[in-house]
Amino acid sequence: MRIAITGATGQLGRLVIEKLKALVPVDQIVALVRNPAKATDLGVETREADYAKPETLETALAGVDTLLLISSSEVGQRATQHRNVIEAAKKNGVKRIAYTSLLHADNSPLSLADEHRATEAELRASGIPYTLLRNGWYTENYTNSVPGAVAGGAFIGSAKDGKISSATRADFADAAVTVLTTEGHEGKTYELAGDEAYTLADLAAEISRQTGKDIPYRDLPVADYAAALASFGVPEGFAHGIASWDADAATGALFDDSRQLSQLIGHPTTPLATTVGAALK
Repeated sequence: MRIAITGATGQLGRLVIEKLKALVPVDQIVALVRNPAKATDLGVETREADYAKPETLETALAGVDTLLLISSSEVGQRATQHRNVIEAAKKNGVKRIAYTSLLHADNSPLSLADEHRATEAELRASGIPYTLLRNGWYTENYTNSVPGAVAGGAFIGSAKDGKISSATRADFADAAVTVLTTEGHEGKTYELAGDEAYTLADLAAEISRQTGKDIPYRDLPVADYAAALASFGVPEGFAHGIASWDADAATGALFDDSRQLSQLIGHPTTPLATTVGAALK
């Protein structure tokens, strides 16, 4: 069985590759990357595979049995890029596809959801057995801001008291590897989220506890939060996206208490305190 992973040099892709190497022979793993020169450290076969260049995808997927389609990072182009991958998979006789979608993609209010819904529809129409890994928010999406919050004396956002059931990239990588290396997942949709739900005020309290400093949570209007992010150097369009996703979190878009992730991976998801501690090191 040959397993291929798209976006293999991304943060999630690299984790999946490393975890796979511990479970299956290295010669069964194929890293699909835009620039193979940046993937020499992965220790597995690498093939050029550009989401936007169908000709590279058709070559890259030759002989592949199982594919992990990690969603593209290019918001606004994802639906087309993912369709290119699925079409190439059909032409090469790929036997199953696991796709990293979005938590509750079928009814999520997040602006990111439309492209995921489109890809899920493409998979259903493809005739290829598939598994939907509807990943929730990465805890790192928030904890990457911990050093800045400590330096600035507050953690800012627009999520009000919305509960967030995030998990780490490592947790989501474990889920992907489980689906790639075990049977019985075809046709299934997994709503993947952390065991522990928290508010951004809870996150700020954990930062305060670990640093011994008073780091409050300051909830801002969406426009003000977007402006603050832009002032920190975040591109304006992305800043507005981040702020809007926080606003959706305020209404429950990032909450899920089904614990399907920990059930799938066979262990609890990483505690928030652990991820905060890592961010503070």
